[in-house]
Amino acid sequence: MKQKKLSVFMMSAAAALVLAACGEGEESSDSGSGEGGDSEGLQTNIVTIATGGASGPYNIIGTTLADTYSKTYDINSRTQTTGASVENVNLIKEDKIEMAFTMSDVVSQAVEGTEGFEEPTDKISQIAALYPNYVQIVTTADSGIETFEDLRGKRIAVGDQNSGVEVNARTLLEGHGITYDDIEVDYLGYAEAADGLRAGQIDAAFLTSGLPNASLLELSQSLDIRMVSIDPADVEKIAEDKSYFVALEIPADTYGNEEAIPTAAIMNALIVKSDMSDDDVYKLTKTFFENLDTLENSHQAASDISLEAAQEGLVAPLHPGAERYYSEQ
Repeated sequence: MKQKKLSVFMMSAAAALVLAACGEGEESSDSGSGEGGDSEGLQTNIVTIATGGASGPYNIIGTTLADTYSKTYDINSRTQTTGASVENVNLIKEDKIEMAFTMSDVVSQAVEGTEGFEEPTDKISQIAALYPNYVQIVTTADSGIETFEDLRGKRIAVGDQNSGVEVNARTLLEGHGITYDDIEVDYLGYAEAADGLRAGQIDAAFLTSGLPNASLLELSQSLDIRMVSIDPADVEKIAEDKSYFVALEIPADTYGNEEAIPTAAIMNALIVKSDMSDDDVYKLTKTFFENLDTLENSHQAASDISLEAAQEGLVAPLHPGAERYYSEQ
């Protein structure tokens, strides 16, 4: 009788072990599908977006985008204020950030290894072409500066040193036969340049950004300013070598100007690290375009971003994750 009870006990124990083993196998399978493979999540836990100065459209739009990523994927996404395009490209090359807003001219130079970049890089991929950055050259009404050529001999703020603003300011000056030896150069960001004009410490400033530039808008409300135009024919001539330049107009009444201001413009680019996973970049791209209304509410420059034009004028290889998203549309 004891032997029979022992046999039944051993059979029950064996069955329990089998069931436990099955249960463990099922739990392991569930964990494996969830770890880094959650269809709603990201493999990365951090998405740092390099932008530009605190008052610029890059930072305003980027902050909204980072907040959207954080809420959508429960990750740590934040912006990093920087000197903008050149610094942003270098931060990606150094694996210090995941994503960045940049001007296309700087990205083109980095990919090709020209200008300030000693060798080509394959660490940069593009998600989308964004909105145009308008070259906004501002002076005071009593400065005596009426044309681009009048900048010669003046004290000019050209943006933060090695920023995208400074790169295209130097290019446009040289395209008009003006070098840094012909002017007094001040390396000032948006807010500092506006303060310099208000204090009479500089004669003119380049503030290249989307419209409107917050620092310039504020300046226009407290100072009698004049916008300096760039002849479309001159832009077209410069674009023969620098194809990223296009001739556009700053619309009338943007800064109290009665007429539209002809100028040069450069498309902005949203770039990522090339080695980010295809799945993550697919989701980041998808979320970006599904929240364009939110981005536009943060800054009107985002109203010029569209899915239809996102692949026009790409200056870096399109990331496979972004390419997958576009192919589904």
